[in-house]
Amino acid sequence: MSSSKILALDCSTQYCSVALRMGDESIAKDECAGQRHSELLLPMIDAVLAETGMGLKDLDAIAFGAGPGSFTGLRIACGVAQGLAFSANVAVVPIPTLLALAQAMAEARIVAVQDARMGEIYVAAYLRDKNEWRTIIAPCLCKPDNAPLLPDGKWAGVGSGFATYGPALLERFHGCLGSIDSTRYPHATQIAQLAAGRLHEAVAAELALPLYLRDKVALTERERGVAK
Repeated sequence: MSSSKILALDCSTQYCSVALRMGDESIAKDECAGQRHSELLLPMIDAVLAETGMGLKDLDAIAFGAGPGSFTGLRIACGVAQGLAFSANVAVVPIPTLLALAQAMAEARIVAVQDARMGEIYVAAYLRDKNEWRTIIAPCLCKPDNAPLLPDGKWAGVGSGFATYGPALLERFHGCLGSIDSTRYPHATQIAQLAAGRLHEAVAAELALPLYLRDKVALTERERGVAK
């Protein structure tokens, strides 16, 4: 496991990131892509492979941020992961993006909250048990003031949801939050770390799927007016 070579990518937010993990070391590239994920992703992959002198066929697996997140970004990441995995004859490891947020934190109890736009959030809670994660609240989509309540104890908050809906989340999670990092976003580095311990969950490329929590990706003009 420690010598696994894993290429990871994430396009679930406005950021685009790629990481190549080799054993316990990794190199990564990231950029605030806006809507340019499809333009940036493949050159970033080529760059990390070239930097290490590795080819796709040297990999043990390809991992991607499966969601929740941007509908278009998830499709791009999944499609690229599938295409590369087919060509290299390797398996794919889908990794939940909210779990990748938790992985970036040092605390044991994490509530990860991403801004889902349209007045909603993606939220999940995880408990670190030694080197494993237990899902306490599975990823879900909801209004900030209707987020699932956290079990007793102090929880570290992470994700852009705290930047956008801070007051509502502080009220909803009253007394449960310790530190908060609202600047982090899902990153390929943590996706690669998680995938290294989940190679047994790898699937054939054609079976890799994004995790969509929202079927409707845009509001009508009337709905936008009501939201305002």
